[in-house]
Amino acid sequence: MANTYTQLYIQIVFAVKGRQSLIHKVWKEELYAYIGGILKQHGSKPLAINGTSDHIHIFMGYGTSVSLSDLVEEIKTSSNKFIKIHFQYANFNWQRGYGAFSYSKSHIDAVIKYINNQEEHHRKKTFREEYLKMLTDFGIEFKEEYLFDFFENNEEYE
Repeated sequence: MANTYTQLYIQIVFAVKGRQSLIHKVWKEELYAYIGGILKQHGSKPLAINGTSDHIHIFMGYGTSVSLSDLVEEIKTSSNKFIKIHFQYANFNWQRGYGAFSYSKSHIDAVIKYINNQEEHHRKKTFREEYLKMLTDFGIEFKEEYLFDFFENNEEYE
């Protein structure tokens, strides 16, 4: 649309189904590059993509050509297929659901640093602890007893 301008910085967080440690260090950079390509294809700018063996953080300058939920679905569905075919990892699936958190321009450097230091960060804090803190810090209401169990028992992306 003509004369439409946005400045939106979004961090997306989601986990491997059951929070299993299935993202291997030897191929994670290739996976992250693939996800970066999906973002660019949909008019978003990848700023940082990283995670650990059981979850991923994606920080982007969000382009509004596609809804956020459709973009996340595309990332999860396409990367799931990519992992299964390219790395021949038939048992890989992302869990349903995700977290999406918005940031101001003044927070970009701090968020990039945080995402790039995921391995170090998770020596001190589990993904569950991290995710619950993010939800709390952003004032997002949730019921902890359903948060992970629901996603772990729900269908996966195929």
